[in-house]
Amino acid sequence: MKNRVSPSKSAEQQAEAELCRAVLALDGEEEARAFLRDLCTPAELQALVDRWRVVGLLRRGLTYRQINEQTGISVTTIGRVARFLADGNGGYLAVADRLDGENS
Repeated sequence: MKNRVSPSKSAEQQAEAELCRAVLALDGEEEARAFLRDLCTPAELQALVDRWRVVGLLRRGLTYRQINEQTGISVTTIGRVARFLADGNGGYLAVADRLDGENS
């Protein structure tokens, strides 16, 4: 693992805010796809895709075992997503609800 200088908490928060603004500046699915492919390694992007896929399957009522059998995504990842759906920051639910509203 690379040694990196630990930024101050305020510098880290500023960098996170800048990343959030960058995401908000994206214009459409193709631009978002290009940004994510530039930002993430293939493994990191696959992890994000897996987590988002689990959100939808949990919201449809599938069990951890069903999701694992259907997707091959680890039960650990499924459990982590479920925990954040229930007690996280509300991000998964906000976006999932918004997308559900668009598809209604």
